[in-house]
Amino acid sequence: MIITYTENTKKRLDSYLSELVEDMSRSHISKKIKDGGITVNEKKVKPGYELSLGDSISVPDDEPLEETAILPEDIPLDIVYEDKDVIVINKPKDMVVHPACGHSTGTVVNALLFHCKDSLSGINGELRPGIVHRIDKDTTGLIVACKNDKAHLSLASQLAAHSITRCYTALVHGNIREDSGTVDIPIGRSDKDRKKMAPGARNSRSAVTHFKVLERYGDYTLIECRLETGRTHQIRVHMAYIKHPLAGDEVYGVKKDRLSGRGQYLHARVLGFIHPSTGEYMEFESPLPPYFEETLDKLRKRNL
Repeated sequence: MIITYTENTKKRLDSYLSELVEDMSRSHISKKIKDGGITVNEKKVKPGYELSLGDSISVPDDEPLEETAILPEDIPLDIVYEDKDVIVINKPKDMVVHPACGHSTGTVVNALLFHCKDSLSGINGELRPGIVHRIDKDTTGLIVACKNDKAHLSLASQLAAHSITRCYTALVHGNIREDSGTVDIPIGRSDKDRKKMAPGARNSRSAVTHFKVLERYGDYTLIECRLETGRTHQIRVHMAYIKHPLAGDEVYGVKKDRLSGRGQYLHARVLGFIHPSTGEYMEFESPLPPYFEETLDKLRKRNL
């Protein structure tokens, strides 16, 4: 099996594969790499080899990289745009982007496999066909998937160059006094909890979030966040770091949150990129979901 590395920063080979496959230990992966069973660009490398965009990782077909076959499912998609190269969808709350442990069905990938048939890029393997970037299960809004490898590599390169526009609307705790600001704190996987990310962790990578205040409600603030980088849980971790965690965030948020239970208030509102075939810049915008708007209306009325 060939996996093309499409992330926008360098990462250790053994670390990358251990994150990709939760049921394969890092020690097992390291041994396979040292033995030459796993190669990069058809060459034997060390477990600590730093992957770069476009690197081709060869993994023996007998390795359990796919826990199960991912089946197409007739799940309705809110399609914002579609052509022969890309498909932009508006993801609802509670929908996982790609299969993982505990979520082998009902994902965006299952729906895309049904809708697009065989027209999805294969660069990210069988678990993530077409997926260039992702958003959390409880985050709503825009994501783009690719129908062929050429389009996938184009968008992956734009992600690496930080040229894709990604603006989120978020409701956070507390009153942010500044009208705008930037959080520039590296993020890595937590040493204490592998399911969480942490600022300044041992394996941290550069992470930059620009924010702008849209409305203030006293004990809550509505902001726009523009991602310069795209780390896992980036906005959630960064806002918690500056003591303004997302409302409804049960992982990084406050313990007693009266807005919990409806998911975190984070919406991928704007997505823009250069089309891989035409070379033209395209930008899409998604309105806030009803539950988000309803909460904002209540906060506004309370502050009249």
